[in-house]
This record gives sequence, structure tokens and C-alpha cells, in this order.
Amino acid sequence: MPLEMGSFDVIIDMDCNNGHESQLNSIPCTKTQGYLLKGCPIFLAHVTTKEAKDKSKEKRPKDVPIVQDFLEVFLEDLPGIPPTRQVELQINLVPGAAPVARAPYRLAPSEMKELSDQLKELADK
Repeated sequence: MPLEMGSFDVIIDMDCNNGHESQLNSIPCTKTQGYLLKGCPIFLAHVTTKEAKDKSKEKRPKDVPIVQDFLEVFLEDLPGIPPTRQVELQINLVPGAAPVARAPYRLAPSEMKELSDQLKELADK
């Protein structure tokens, strides 16, 4: 069923489709180039879903007992950015020093695979 949409955004609900015995054909984006090269008229749509969260059931800071005990620490509204401190903490880097980086495993992935294959082969014997 061709839809002339002009400049309108259209959302077709499944209930709407069922009542009018219409059929909505869809293809994945990876196949659109083939149809375009064949000269087929297509309409591209980016379809996403978004789940609405019910925030009334989420735990709020007021509901946590420890927050109730220390209300002076857990302020409702923050007064602003923190004040400037007397001591600025920083890590001084040595110029030209390379960062310490070590692989989590001593073997490259290909070597690790070969080792595991050999161990499996020995275990099967």
C-alpha cells in the first residue's frame, strides 16, 4: 500500500495495519543498496524503540536509611561548585618517560591459542 507522506511523519501502529488488512514489507539496511541499484523505489526508515522507565519505583536517596541519619552531608540541592582548595593534588610526570604497559598475558593471542590446542591434544592422549 503506497503512502504519499509529503512532509509528514507517519507512525503506523500494528493495530492500524490489522484493521485494514495492509502489509508492511521491511528489509534490513544492508540489502537496500542492491534494491537501489536495480532501480526499485524504496523508502528508508530508521526504527528504534525506547522503553519508558517508571521512576516512581526507583529508589531515591531519601529512601535510604543512612541518608536519613546524615542529612547534613547529603544535601537536597548543591550550593554550587566546590571551593578552591589550598593544595592542588596532581601526579607529576617525568618528561619523556613511557607509561608502564604490560600485556595481561605473556603470550600473543595466536601463541595462546596454539598452546591451548597443544594442551588439549596432550590431555586427550
